[in-house]
Order: sequence, then C-alpha cells, then structure tokens
Amino acid sequence: MGVLLTELNRRIFTSIVLLTISVLAVYSKFLLFFVLIFCFYQVFFEFFCLFKNILKNNKSKLFIILIFILLLLGYSLLFIWTSLNSDNSFNSIYLFFLIMISISTDIGGYIFGKLFKGKKLITISPNKTYSGMIGSFITSILVVYLIFMDYFDNVILLILIILISAASQIGDIFISYIKRLSNVKDTGILLPGHGGLLDRFDGIIFAIILGSIIKIFI
Repeated sequence: MGVLLTELNRRIFTSIVLLTISVLAVYSKFLLFFVLIFCFYQVFFEFFCLFKNILKNNKSKLFIILIFILLLLGYSLLFIWTSLNSDNSFNSIYLFFLIMISISTDIGGYIFGKLFKGKKLITISPNKTYSGMIGSFITSILVVYLIFMDYFDNVILLILIILISAASQIGDIFISYIKRLSNVKDTGILLPGHGGLLDRFDGIIFAIILGSIIKIFI
C-alpha cells in the first residue's frame, strides 16, 4: 500500500504541475508558445527513439512513420494553440475538458488497477487490467461530469466522456505496446511517476485527436 501511495502521489503531483502550467499558459502567449514547442520537440524525440530501436534496419519505413507522427503532433499542437487563442471561450473550455478526461482516466486506471488487480486486459500491455479499465471510466465520469455539467447536455456529456476516455486508454495501450517492442520501460525520465513526456501525453494526444474530430459535429 505504501508503494501504491508513493507512486500515486508522484502521478497526482505531476498531473497537477502539468495542469497548472496549462492554465498559466492561457494567460501568456509567450509561455504557451514555449511550452507547446518544447512538448512538441520532446514528444517527437521520444517517438523517434522508440521507433528507431524497432525499425533500425528499415530506414524507409522509419521515415514514413516519423512523417505521420509529425503530422499528428502538428495537428494536435495547432488544435491546442487555436483553442487557447480563440475569441470563443468554449474552445479553451473544451480543450481542458479533453485534458481532464485524460488525466482522470489515467489516475483512475492506476488506482483501480493496483487496488483490485484481476484479469489482464490485453497481453501486449501486461499492467492493464479490466479493473483498471472500469476504474478509468468511473473516475473520468465522476470527476469530469461534475466539473463540466453546465457546458453540455447530460447525455452528450456522458457519451463524450466515455468516448474520449476510451481513446485515452487506447493511446496508453498503444504506447505501452511500442515500448515493449522497443524493450524500454519508459519513454524518458523527465516526469516523476510517469517517465517521459510521451508516457504522460500518450492518452492526451489520442484524446485531442478524437475530441477535435467530434467537436466538428457538436
């Protein structure tokens, strides 16, 4: 239990720091620009290191995958920048909505997974369990619903939370699979309790991509 609390404390602390920086960046375009560029570079670099290990004998495939990743990260960065600099306050609220789902999904999955353990969810990511998956949905629904219930219709809000939480978990599983192929535990050591930026942003990237597409229709 002591190890669980220590690890959980690190995860919560890191999430609070990231959320605080995000909030501060809203009020400073210079800070926002610096944070986005730094995150863009670091996440791309960590992707590069992972796939370089996996595709070290196939440079052409590595190049194609890195271009695809570059486009996805660029799209995500552009969505974040335009959302935070929009005259419509709902755009920035929607962005924080996506981020909060991803953070609560991660924390809920970790707590429920460690406490209840149980059957493994998928073999490519041995630390993921059904209890963690259910905990991710429960935590994100409870936390995010209470915060954003005034901005969406109740049914739409629940559907959005479930979809975005699922996307965040898929992102987490995907990066876990890539790390396993690359034979590394973490993508880096930058964030205590998480590893690299990609370890923290895997779910957020997927959440933002899906969330930005959904936003077109709501």
